[in-house]
Amino acid sequence: METSQIDDPRTPPTAPSAGCDVVTVPARQGLEAVDILRRGTGEAVGLVLHDDGGRTLGFLVPPGTAAAWDVPGSTCTETDGRGPTLVPEPPVEGSDWLLPPGDADLATDPAVLRKALGEAARTIKAADSCR
Repeated sequence: METSQIDDPRTPPTAPSAGCDVVTVPARQGLEAVDILRRGTGEAVGLVLHDDGGRTLGFLVPPGTAAAWDVPGSTCTETDGRGPTLVPEPPVEGSDWLLPPGDADLATDPAVLRKALGEAARTIKAADSCR
């Protein structure tokens, strides 16, 4: 598996291969982004994993996303077609579904996720500055 954080703002096309890439973010920012996506108009959030002892969230995104992922504070990992299948068990040992198959679309649009993560980061920064 390969992790990519490059400065290409283009959203990659969805590759025809099976599986998904996974965008991993700190749980606080990820939970805020899930709320933003669920409040959005027509912008669905895909499957989301809650793992690493509850410290991170993993958003499933279309394969090929890692090649152009550029959001600071997050990583996008290629699955090389070894992404999850739609079964109730999480694809990563030690993780659990926040949004499981059946409750969400398979993958979140990377451009929509990028925007939601940016808004989440700004919201958290504003909230923290009020303390």
